Amino acid sequence: METTCLGQEKIWFDKWRFDDAERQFYEQQNGPVTVCSSSQTTTAAAPLPAPSATTCVTISTSAPAADYSGLIERVANLELENHSLRQVIEDLRQVVSKLENRITAVEKCPVSSQPDPVPAPAPAPVPKSKPTATANGHPAEEDDDIDLFGSDDEDEESEKLKEERLRQYAEKKAKKPTLIAKSSILLDVKPWDDETDMAKMEECVRSIQMDGLVWGTSKLVPVGYGIKKLQIQCVVEDDKVGTDELEEEIIKFEDYVQSMDIAAFNKI
Repeated sequence: METTCLGQEKIWFDKWRFDDAERQFYEQQNGPVTVCSSSQTTTAAAPLPAPSATTCVTISTSAPAADYSGLIERVANLELENHSLRQVIEDLRQVVSKLENRITAVEKCPVSSQPDPVPAPAPAPVPKSKPTATANGHPAEEDDDIDLFGSDDEDEESEKLKEERLRQYAEKKAKKPTLIAKSSILLDVKPWDDETDMAKMEECVRSIQMDGLVWGTSKLVPVGYGIKKLQIQCVVEDDKVGTDELEEEIIKFEDYVQSMDIAAFNKI
């Protein structure tokens, strides 16, 4: 009965074997380990007796030897980076020195002389008018040839030339087609309730005729609770049709239209 109970207990009978293996491992790492008991002190090389209640084993272990390989590698990398940084700084110093020399050379050189201005061409000589002969055959005096107030013939020619140019400009402008500003508008026309005749409401909206207004496609869009709104497209000329005027015309159909909103407005 007692043997059966002890067989079911979990007792570590061979713990001393694992302790011995652990001791040997630390001896390889840190050197011999001293073992002290109540009666004597032996070296780690002597075999250990089986653990008992009266034996006290003290294993003094130190921390593993520091591994300096990683530290040495980091120091080497830092030295390489330091060397490369010194090289970059030296290159920058050389570039700055060259720039300073070039600036000094530019400041010392004299300013180039400006090119001589090109002389303006001399005015063409005015030809002298020949003296006209009088009725007696004698040449008229020079004072008679000077016209202080201008010639009437020259004024008429300039007026004719001006009128001809204005006429040509007007003809050219008339031939050029004028650009008409247009806009594409998407309208949301909402009825009073779900009993409103939507076909009749669309017919009323399309009955609005204005200069510069063109109706496009339309469709019914559900709003909720069985109510649908009329979404209709139209194109208007900005100078002839305004959105406020179009809204007033649509709202006049009070029996069918509750309100009108602009869903989209795009310039063409």
